Amino acid sequence: MVKGISKQVIVVRPPDAELFEQAIFILRDREAGEVSGEELLRQARQAAETYLRGRIRGGRARGVRLRPLLYAVLGALSASVLWGLSVFLL
Repeated sequence: MVKGISKQVIVVRPPDAELFEQAIFILRDREAGEVSGEELLRQARQAAETYLRGRIRGGRARGVRLRPLLYAVLGALSASVLWGLSVFLL
């Protein structure tokens, strides 16, 4: 919890709230006075779009779907090897 500090924020709400309701950007104190409001909004929208493109086109979303399949294959392979060794050694 932060007490006694006020920060400037930009809230970006997409026209179609399919993936998220809003994105909140916290501005640095030194940057707030140097850049126009339109430029701040443009950079915030660009950051949100870049993040979404990375998540949809193969960021963590793709890895999350493949991980259970990888674990299943590795488990089956490990069990097969152990079973084969136990049959061979006994």
